[in-house]
Amino acid sequence: MTRPTPLAGIRIIDLTQVLAGPYCTYQLALLGAEVIKVEPPGGEWTRLGGGIGELAAQRLGSLFCVQNSDKQFVEADLKDPADLAAVLHLIDDADVFIQNYRPGVAERLGLGVDALQARNPEIVYCSLSAYGADGPIGGRPAYDHVVQAMSGIMETTGTDEMGPVKVGAPYVDYATGLNAAFAVMAALAERTRTGEGQVVDVSMLDTTLNLMASNMSAVATTGNDLPKLGNEAASGSPSSGCFTTGDGEHIMLAANNERQFADLCKGLGHPEWSSDERWSGPTVRRQNQAELRDLMAEAFASDSAQAWEVRLVNCSVPASRVRKLSEVIDEGQPAARGLLHDIDVGVEATVVRVPGIGFQLNGDSLGPRHAPRPVGSDNDQWLRKY
Repeated sequence: MTRPTPLAGIRIIDLTQVLAGPYCTYQLALLGAEVIKVEPPGGEWTRLGGGIGELAAQRLGSLFCVQNSDKQFVEADLKDPADLAAVLHLIDDADVFIQNYRPGVAERLGLGVDALQARNPEIVYCSLSAYGADGPIGGRPAYDHVVQAMSGIMETTGTDEMGPVKVGAPYVDYATGLNAAFAVMAALAERTRTGEGQVVDVSMLDTTLNLMASNMSAVATTGNDLPKLGNEAASGSPSSGCFTTGDGEHIMLAANNERQFADLCKGLGHPEWSSDERWSGPTVRRQNQAELRDLMAEAFASDSAQAWEVRLVNCSVPASRVRKLSEVIDEGQPAARGLLHDIDVGVEATVVRVPGIGFQLNGDSLGPRHAPRPVGSDNDQWLRKY
């Protein structure tokens, strides 16, 4: 079967930088769209990022590579009238325009939605920003960690003793990129239905709040903040959560229903626990959870996390040893799913492993076909002066 290209024939002008916006357009490129990335003179700063010095020296840093394969690269000074005119000419024939300037900047550059839809009435115009342009904090600048602080996620992570804890990876940026790609796909479908141009407004804060939708709904409904759970399960089930094992590592498990609880007791070597009157049903199990969890902790201390994972999985109990990222990569599941792809970057064809799209379409994981290239590599093709 040939590779699926659902966005073949769609041209996107990408004026985004850093992570969220470029990750959005990377997803769309993997789906077959033609993405023309417009960068300022010298290129965006992530070209210098990542841990591979020889690539950073070529302005092809590994941080840049993560979300910029399968694109064409134009270098333009948008404050130069000739360069701006050339970019506007590109937009005349485009299907989608995406920018992540602070609200108001695109308008000052002559790239606001009204100006572009006057030139190209059918264009899909997508803006990404920290908080959107409206509301009491609309227009403020921010980065991933700042939005984590604003969203409340830092006050729901960890324990009361630890204080606020930031999520380790820049998940707000990448989630916003995925959300924006979803929004652009919806806008393209609506344009097909109506024949009219569309305006998409994606904010990092909206995305982050929706990533904890159940928490947000509960707090908005009751007015009460939820307690910090640390490493405990969101379900609050007495037989779920995180336990220390005999080798000092940790195992996370979920036994939320009666079948899973019986399977867990069997896996722990104590099938009689499931019929004990103290734990024979959800209500009494919650009432007597302290004693149950003490016994579970004692059992888990008798063997290693790896041994317990095997034992519990064999009993159909959802469980995992707490792993480092390097471990889950080395164990092979991402490779088996086709999630990671090797690209040859720069003059020495340095291998960088980057993620493809996060699902399979007709069995294809849709990885990148072309590595990122130097800034301005495609100026001769696309940036004609007007």
